[in-house]
Amino acid sequence: MPGDLSQVVGFTLPDKPVSWNKRDLLTYAVGVGAKAMSLISSMVYKKFAAIPTYPVVLALKGADQDVNLFAERIKGRPIPGMPPLDPNRVVHATQSIEILKDLPLVSGPGWTWTTRYTGVAENKSGIILFTENLVVDPQGTVYAKLYSSTFNLGAKATGERFQKFIAGPPQGKPIPKDRKADYNYTEQTTPEQALVFRLSGDYNPLHIDPSIGQRAGFGGVILHGLSSYGFAARAIIKTVGGNDPKTLRFFGVRFTAPVKPGDALETSIWEIGPGPKGSTEIGFETKNLTTGKIVLGQGLAYVVKAGQAKL
Repeated sequence: MPGDLSQVVGFTLPDKPVSWNKRDLLTYAVGVGAKAMSLISSMVYKKFAAIPTYPVVLALKGADQDVNLFAERIKGRPIPGMPPLDPNRVVHATQSIEILKDLPLVSGPGWTWTTRYTGVAENKSGIILFTENLVVDPQGTVYAKLYSSTFNLGAKATGERFQKFIAGPPQGKPIPKDRKADYNYTEQTTPEQALVFRLSGDYNPLHIDPSIGQRAGFGGVILHGLSSYGFAARAIIKTVGGNDPKTLRFFGVRFTAPVKPGDALETSIWEIGPGPKGSTEIGFETKNLTTGKIVLGQGLAYVVKAGQAKL
């Protein structure tokens, strides 16, 4: 029976509990490339703050403090109007986060993760599903707003082109082609990078079992896209933000190619001009120096530099 994609947009899932503590924040930091000395220094001098992209892992972590079974974790409630989807043919296409309030180092109980489907598109290759998530404290205050999209390869509702959207993240200006990047920041991932990042809640066996990666056409294990995402966020914090995590207020990318644990990543960063609320708009892209391919494209960030006022 054909699906009715018009029913998808606006549908919400039940809120689910989420939580974190300092250990979770430190584990995530190491999973996105933070080095031991910088972490020790920040803890000793009591300057430790959450890397602002941390909430992206809460979708799979939830409120757990132990490992989870990935196959069970990704099982979702049926979405009205959507045809059956194959979880083995889902690709993370885009991800953004807007930081509305700085995260506390320990959540405590009562925090929730909300989910609303804000867009859907069907083309000849499959269905793209767009999602809005909020991180909300026990008093109902929203601390972060996240948008993501997933490409469901081969999925079909009617087989006809269709699209509908009601909300989405800001779109940045193109990266300047007439000048070199204002900053370039290079870091080396480690062969164990995926093993560490998975401890933040994403236990997809694709990232540890070479045979799964071989069958999927990746030639073996690949790094979590959200780990590369965190590497790029840290690059912008280090360069534009003066190494202060609280300067990063928005961060979004399109995932364009895989990374293998041990590959080197170079993030090229351009200051575009004034952004919202006294920030600077940043355009960026991240290249895998091992393969020469762009792995994060259409990057957009808003950074409030020292001396800039948040209005």
